[in-house]
Amino acid sequence: MDRTVYRTVRRATASAAALLTLTAVPAQAATHGSDTTSTAAATLPAPDMAGLRAVLRTLTTQGAPGAIARIDDRGTVRTAAAGIDDRATRRAIGDADRFRIGSVTKSFSAVVLLQLVDAHKLNLDTSVDHYLPGLLPDTRITVRHVLSHRSGLYDYTNTLFASSVSGFEAVRDKVFTYRQLVQLSLRHARTNAPGAAYSYSNTNFVVAGMLIEKLTGHSVGTEYRNRIIEPLRLRDTFYVHPDTKIPGRFAHGYLTPDRAGAPLVDATNQTVSWAQSAGAIISATHDLNTFFSALLGGRLTSAAQLAQMERWTQVNSTTRYGLGLRRRDLSCGVSVYGHTGAVQGFYTYSFTSKDGRRSLTALANTSNNGTVLNTMAGTLESAFCGKRTKAIQGSPLTGRGSSVTERKVAYEDIAPGIARD
Repeated sequence: MDRTVYRTVRRATASAAALLTLTAVPAQAATHGSDTTSTAAATLPAPDMAGLRAVLRTLTTQGAPGAIARIDDRGTVRTAAAGIDDRATRRAIGDADRFRIGSVTKSFSAVVLLQLVDAHKLNLDTSVDHYLPGLLPDTRITVRHVLSHRSGLYDYTNTLFASSVSGFEAVRDKVFTYRQLVQLSLRHARTNAPGAAYSYSNTNFVVAGMLIEKLTGHSVGTEYRNRIIEPLRLRDTFYVHPDTKIPGRFAHGYLTPDRAGAPLVDATNQTVSWAQSAGAIISATHDLNTFFSALLGGRLTSAAQLAQMERWTQVNSTTRYGLGLRRRDLSCGVSVYGHTGAVQGFYTYSFTSKDGRRSLTALANTSNNGTVLNTMAGTLESAFCGKRTKAIQGSPLTGRGSSVTERKVAYEDIAPGIARD
């Protein structure tokens, strides 16, 4: 196994007096099983590029101005694109475009915290209150509960974005502190007792950002850069909060209004301060494929901590959640690992095979459109399952004649009635 990047991270973060000892933290309850799948990229069928292109074209008929996808497969790169990245200039969208990755940021935050576990600066089963005294109202909420969305903390974004456009415009240029965001959550009752149930909440990864900054003494942006971005040479990945611009070449992102027929809103420029460590990273398809390939390939954490990330809670029939990491079970029996992301104007799917050797990242430059979000699941089927034996003519998931199975793709676990992640 290539441990080059992980060794680089260790050198950057270990104290001069001691080497990292890679030991596992106590296991989760038996109801949350570890991963036993082992499908390697070498055994996967060839990607169905015709099917992938059909999915992207369908996205542009469903409301996305443009869509792109990139597959990195053991040195072979395949890309596809449809539509435009800017409705004003009509420029074609392309693989070089940077974009806001939304909740894919959560996987970056989880990696930093798991590296801190490796460095013996954090214990997953210790109360958040031990590290951030007085922040939360229940000392039973552990770091593991936060990273697995089982804390019961209310997702404050349900309230902020109950109305998509007016809610967004109210925070587009606003700068929040982490504590202000947590306080927005604590105004509401919790969804469940700590550890009792899975309930997706951006509040959890705001707390994760606070933990990173408390334990390291650095900003989350500095920790992303030192532990992930620079070791992996991610040249298109940035954390610019609270700046509002995406540097370099980028895709514009368009927010779909709640009122049918209303014009799309260009949401490209924003602080994303409402999300921060839960969703404010900017990246590109190549960099996200590199990141998840490195993660699943064991190059960012110890094997013990990667195993902790892969201790799953069932979300629905096709989705499980670990620690800042999703597992999606596809129709062909293959499981893939990564995260989905939504931030105003952008939907992202980024997943890799069990061994990290085949990765897909797909982007649609719109949001608040549940049809588009669900259709994007078809990119996984095309990338990892290849051509299927029965095409679905006119499928809302894949487009006319695309070669994927008839199995229903489950809707993402997002806030009720709001197309985001």
